[in-house]
Parts: sequence; structure tokens; C-alpha cells
Amino acid sequence: MSRDASVGVLWWYSASSVLLGPPVSSLVSSRVSPAVRGGSVADPALASMTLFLHPDGRVLDARSSGVVPASMLGKGLAAALSSAVAAVAAASGAPEPALWAIATDSLANQVLWAGGTPPVAVSLAASVGGALPVPRYVSVGGRHAVRRASCCLIYQAPGEQKCVSCPRQHPDDRYRRLRAALGG
Repeated sequence: MSRDASVGVLWWYSASSVLLGPPVSSLVSSRVSPAVRGGSVADPALASMTLFLHPDGRVLDARSSGVVPASMLGKGLAAALSSAVAAVAAASGAPEPALWAIATDSLANQVLWAGGTPPVAVSLAASVGGALPVPRYVSVGGRHAVRRASCCLIYQAPGEQKCVSCPRQHPDDRYRRLRAALGG
């Protein structure tokens, strides 16, 4: 993979997580709170999202200016992710399947961080459909952790090593490192 493609993958790894935050957390909240169950969620449309950028280009936060019915979230995410993945691939040369794998891992993590469960992530991914892989999880010391489909490629940067949950390490090593990180 070229340097530009590696940079595109690493940037998308961060950006996709931030971009998915508002719609995913609002969905999990709507499933948890009887007051908002079945209601509206943050609109994932790129036109509704405001991204807050660091001067170095990192995406720090995102806000949605609109809401959509929860039943429309999958369709909205499909459109937003399709556009974003195509743009990142065109700008960097990163392969689209790798970018879709990153998006599914971002979705899976956002669901956990918002207090959701693996079935919520799997259901949401199914509603997105298309190129988005099914989120996977592993139980580590009684806690759920994402079994990543993607690699952020951070280990290709000088002085960096593979992430704790990197799929490019032996499964036993990954599990041992996850267990240590999660206190299990």
C-alpha cells in the first residue's frame, strides 16, 4: 500500500469513528430510554454533520444539525458512508473494502461506548447493508471488545507498534493484550 493510501486509512480510522458518534449514540439512547424509544436519532447525512478539525487535519468531534426517524438511520448511514468512503479512496488511493472494514469497526466501537450491545451493532450494520461488513465481538474477561475487521496501519509509522486489538497479530497475542488492557 502506498504512503498516501496508508495515511488515508489512518485518517479514516479516526474520522469514521467521530462521524458515526452522533447517530450511533442517539440510536443507543433511543433503545435504552423509554422516553425516546422509537423516536428520532441524529441525522447522519453529511450535509447535516459539522466536523470539528484540528489544524493538523484530525477530526476531533462531530455534531448533527438534524434528526431523522430511527427507522431511517440505516439508509442514511449507507448514503453518508458510501460518499465518505468513495471520497477518501479517491483522495488517498486507499482500497474501498479496507475503508468499509474500518467503518464497521468504528460502528461496533461506537455502539459499545454508547452503552449498547453487540446485537444492536449487528442489527444497525444489517440496516446499512451493502459493503459494510458485519461487526464482530469477542468476550474478554466478561467484557465485549470489537474483533476488528480492519487495521489502522499505525504500526507503519516510525516508532509505532501494532495496536492492542490489531487483526494482524496472532489471535493468542491479541487476546492476551486485550485482556491486559481491559483488566481481565
